[in-house]
Amino acid sequence: MIVSWLEGVARAARFAGRVLVEAVRPPFEGRETLRHLYELGVRSVPLIAAAGFAVGVVLSMHTRSSMARFGAEALIPAGLAIVLIRETGPLVSGLLLSGRIGAGIGAELGAMKVTEQIDALEAVAVDSFRYLVVTRVVACVVALPLLTTLMNFTGMLGGWVAESIITGMPIGTYFRQAFQPIQFSDLIPATLKTTVFGFIIATVASYLGVNTTRGTEGVGQASTRSVVASSILLIATNVLLVRLIQFVYP
Repeated sequence: MIVSWLEGVARAARFAGRVLVEAVRPPFEGRETLRHLYELGVRSVPLIAAAGFAVGVVLSMHTRSSMARFGAEALIPAGLAIVLIRETGPLVSGLLLSGRIGAGIGAELGAMKVTEQIDALEAVAVDSFRYLVVTRVVACVVALPLLTTLMNFTGMLGGWVAESIITGMPIGTYFRQAFQPIQFSDLIPATLKTTVFGFIIATVASYLGVNTTRGTEGVGQASTRSVVASSILLIATNVLLVRLIQFVYP
């Protein structure tokens, strides 16, 4: 059992390595990549915006209850901004999109595999790996940082709404206090690490999708396993990336 598991990990690692090589090797499928960027990125905007707003409201309420004990209510905007930008925004965005994007890619490629559509592409001299897998991975890598930035903004907006209801704080004052302690060393690494999240989500889902077996039952399993596997890998990778960021920016 352990040997078969290690063999599966090795196959997945070779698959990921091939994705990295093919992603930077011309010719590029620009039109197909843009289509997936729209499907995976633009269509995720309502989900990310709504989730970010809700997270901001909840974090603001919890932050207020904690800060009020020490008479530090004035630090609520800054505290919320640091929590959102450094950790909550990137991680929540990655987990939400691992559910939406991971399940979608796994099910779509799995269905194409069991209905032999991938074989049909190969029969007409189309590089199915580049056309189906690499385009989705590139689109996901590009979309994740943009969606994370959107979640950070809507989260701050939600925090302001919660704060304005309680204290009547103007929006200009709120955002000025929120971003005063934020530096590029807080924003840039935390946002860029979501490119790794995007690579993990799309690669895991694509690998499970193109290796689907057992008909429609296998498609459902590929979709479910894509979400579970990518979420677990994302959380584990986040721990390593946070430690690396702390080492580079102590």
